[in-house]
Amino acid sequence: MSDCCSKNSTQQHSDRKLHVAIIGSGSGAFACAIRAAEAGARVTIIESGTLGGCCVNVGCVPSKILIRAAHIAQHQRQNPFEGLENQAPKVNRKMLAQQQQTRVDELRLAKYENILAGNPALTLVKGLGEFKNSKTLLITKPDGTQTELKADRILIATGSKAFIPPIEGITSVPYWTSTEALFAEVLPKHLVVIGSSVVAVEIAQAYQRLGTQVTLVARHSLLYKEDPALGEALQQAFEAEGMTVLTDTQAQSVTYENKQFELFLSKGKLVCDQLLIAAGRSANTCGLNLERAAVAVDQVGAVVVDDRLQTNVEHIYSVGDCSTMPQFVYVAAAAGTRAAINMTGGDATLDLSTMPAVIFTDPQVATVGLTEVQAKNQSINTISRYLDLINVPRALANFDTRGFVKLVVNSDNQQLIGAQIVAEQGGEMIQTATLAIHNKMTIDALAGQLFPYLTMVEGLKLCAQTFAKDVSQLSCCAG
Repeated sequence: MSDCCSKNSTQQHSDRKLHVAIIGSGSGAFACAIRAAEAGARVTIIESGTLGGCCVNVGCVPSKILIRAAHIAQHQRQNPFEGLENQAPKVNRKMLAQQQQTRVDELRLAKYENILAGNPALTLVKGLGEFKNSKTLLITKPDGTQTELKADRILIATGSKAFIPPIEGITSVPYWTSTEALFAEVLPKHLVVIGSSVVAVEIAQAYQRLGTQVTLVARHSLLYKEDPALGEALQQAFEAEGMTVLTDTQAQSVTYENKQFELFLSKGKLVCDQLLIAAGRSANTCGLNLERAAVAVDQVGAVVVDDRLQTNVEHIYSVGDCSTMPQFVYVAAAAGTRAAINMTGGDATLDLSTMPAVIFTDPQVATVGLTEVQAKNQSINTISRYLDLINVPRALANFDTRGFVKLVVNSDNQQLIGAQIVAEQGGEMIQTATLAIHNKMTIDALAGQLFPYLTMVEGLKLCAQTFAKDVSQLSCCAG
């Protein structure tokens, strides 16, 4: 399959369409493909694996299904209401995995396969894409044959893969990555999870709640890149459910014999029947031969892009986990749309200053904007307030006061610049803080807004009020 190369300009000859080639088929890739097609481009999507990328197939969608099932199992096992009898949940992991896969297949069909089939401007080529030069891609098809594809614009959207830390013996043992953990049909008796960030904590808690004894091994503290209070609150919640959390602990070596893993740590050793490596993800770029196109990458192999999603090569763009953008699917999709606008003659940028993030544990961890430390590093003077959920009426009514709301304010102009939340519905609460920061609201303006009673998001109003008063001395729903 081939095409003629056009001038290095968005203005194309009148007798042909701009040709956009996309390596990858995930959320960022499809967002770019759809928008480029809307702008009149012809789009070729190159995919060597399953259509749809990580999120729908082996990431966001299956993980949230697993987490929700585990949440219900935990409420059967232990609920806070005296008139509701607790009972041990009966968990059929195989049936859960099958139901999960069915929903994944349905969403992939609706959001990817049907869109591809219904848009004549989009063409899928099955095969492994790599660069021959900056304008030409080599595609190795499943039967081993190769074809060349030339394009006017190229998008790199190849996602990421699990990062495997250099633990002695790790390549010789049958460890899980998140993919195996999400789709396993049998619950291990004892699961050791190595990692301390999003994937590690979400899957660790889900398995603990489904009935597995989980030990979480963290090289530092949980969520060590975030405000320390977030990881501390999460650790307390995990340990209250029976999970063992080992912080400041390094995995050094591992062996496997008689269906048992023996893991040697900086603080002793562990024996388990399953090991999950969830130590982060790295850009999936090693097979692209980016050097042939002179595309710059950072020290860990991620494609370097600017706020227009453009690489150092003018007509080549990159979005998603393979780039230097944050690894969130909604960032990838937003980036894909903006990349397409720029590829087709527009000028769009991606502003990440008010990017919300959610970790779907229970309680959830949600953040937006700056922490106190980040603000200090930018020479911003701050004041902050921390509100325990025992002060939030809805949390009291739910008999679940685990967590807090913390707000960070620029003390020079009183504008809200950051929020950190640990709460049962923290993911639903954070968007209100995001909009407040985006619209440069002062803390007094936020405190003066009407919030419905009883809701968890009212915790934002109450925390905002603490900058000027003692909320423990207010009546219910005090304005």
